[in-house]
Amino acid sequence: MSASASFIDVQDLSKHFDVSAPLLNRLIEGKAKQNLIAVDGVSFQIERGTTLAFVGESGCGKSTVAKLLVGLYEPTDGSVHMQGVDVHACYRSAQALQLRRRVQMIFQDPYASLNPRWNVQDIVAEPLLEHGLLSDVKEVEQRVGELLSQVGLNPLDRVKFPHQFSGGQTQRISIARALATQPEFLVCDEPTSALDVSVQAQVLNIMQDLQTQHGLTYLFISHNLAVVRHVSDRVGVMYLGRLVELAPTDQLFSNPQHPYTRMLLEAIPKLRNTGRSRTPVQGDVPNPLNPPSGCTFHPRCPQATDRCKQERPALQTIGGIQIACHSVT
Repeated sequence: MSASASFIDVQDLSKHFDVSAPLLNRLIEGKAKQNLIAVDGVSFQIERGTTLAFVGESGCGKSTVAKLLVGLYEPTDGSVHMQGVDVHACYRSAQALQLRRRVQMIFQDPYASLNPRWNVQDIVAEPLLEHGLLSDVKEVEQRVGELLSQVGLNPLDRVKFPHQFSGGQTQRISIARALATQPEFLVCDEPTSALDVSVQAQVLNIMQDLQTQHGLTYLFISHNLAVVRHVSDRVGVMYLGRLVELAPTDQLFSNPQHPYTRMLLEAIPKLRNTGRSRTPVQGDVPNPLNPPSGCTFHPRCPQATDRCKQERPALQTIGGIQIACHSVT
């Protein structure tokens, strides 16, 4: 996919966090500053109206990428462009509010992301008022009712507070709030992980219907591979801050190439494989403060060679997929 045809174009995106001890402690103990590399040179593109999903174990950098894209974090290096516009340069300019109308985020925990002191009317109306889209009280009430109807809630529920709703209903309120500014790009950070399976399906179906109706572009962050297979057009697999495989969803699930991707998929229970032992994901994620040399996956990889221990594999395009692995490339 060419960058020029992409709606979202991310190049060599990195984020480092200073996790050093306080200055006095470092001076006394003679320790140097210490950086945690949460995202390490990630590049990808998203076409308009499609869904790119990121998967990986906890701590691999998925949520950090999401926050970088919506401007909650400033990147250490790299760039994010939306239709040719430098997103982070725009966030620092007078046009920031205009860009934020086009980019919204749905968070993992709906209870934590909604103000418990506000009723639903105030929560969903906040973006409308903040961006100056509507000012008349009656028009705001009507628009809030329309948004609640779009996500399957009763407009009369606008007078209730978040604690009066179930988890699935509160996540629908979060979606309604995100849709208030009529965004083009939604970043979804594990939006269904805190919900029951049946409620997950309802929320995911609503999100897919909204994408069809409004032509939305999604970045979907999840560790649930079944959910990812249901909602995404392409899947990126992250490991310790790096992108190790990026492929169309059907191709990744039917013919995974990277050893880490194969290990993740092998760990999924399958009905037709009843009675056959499953291969668990071997080992633990290394300490990100002291990552392994070369390919960071090599201590857990059954195909690791001496080259893997010394040389970091570059992300290369082979047969329509992008992969960073010496055994494949």
